[in-house]
Amino acid sequence: MGGVAIVTGAASGLGASVCQALHRDGWTVAGLDLRPSNTDLSLQADVTDAAAVASAVQRATAELGPIDALVTVAGIYEELPVESITDERWNRMLAVNIGGTVNACAAVVPIMLAQNAGTIVTISSDLGVGGSQGDAHYAATKGAIVGFSRSLGVELQGSGVTVNSVAPGAADTPMLAADSPWRAESFLGTLPVGRLVRPEEIAAAVLFLLEVWPALVGQIISPNAGATI
Repeated sequence: MGGVAIVTGAASGLGASVCQALHRDGWTVAGLDLRPSNTDLSLQADVTDAAAVASAVQRATAELGPIDALVTVAGIYEELPVESITDERWNRMLAVNIGGTVNACAAVVPIMLAQNAGTIVTISSDLGVGGSQGDAHYAATKGAIVGFSRSLGVELQGSGVTVNSVAPGAADTPMLAADSPWRAESFLGTLPVGRLVRPEEIAAAVLFLLEVWPALVGQIISPNAGATI
């Protein structure tokens, strides 16, 4: 299919895998991250800074052309019992995960509306749908992304711009610490496939929403290794 795509959180982990998958399929990719990304255009900005994100998107449009797709991967994760979630940790989780998603969409939507076309794929989490123990602040922000994505899809109905979300299960990326409970054999043994989701499998779900069925609106696809069936 191809086109111009912006991917947030593009420098590593899932974001890098999404960029690689897009590039293989002929997309021109602008990666937006705090660090340089291995993309056609590396944009360095903090997703929590709405003005910086808007400026980066304007640069991408000027150098690459109209934006056909946005994938919001940028996010943070930590495991804490609820009594240990300080105001600082709570606010940071909100600012990066849901705030960064909103900032990227707000910067790109006017461009897509002007061309009557565009596809947005947000990255939520299986935990944002089903909940979890020990990471309630993370799950809350990812649940917020689901609600935001569905609401934005309704808001943009009839405009030619569609919004969907990918809600992965625990994935084998650097974000998940080596001693994380999600890597424990006791958890992996509960999964039908017996392992964590691979980043390339999540990237494939993103490509499905961008290329195979871009007319979908408000859908949540959850590649989770069978954790939720």
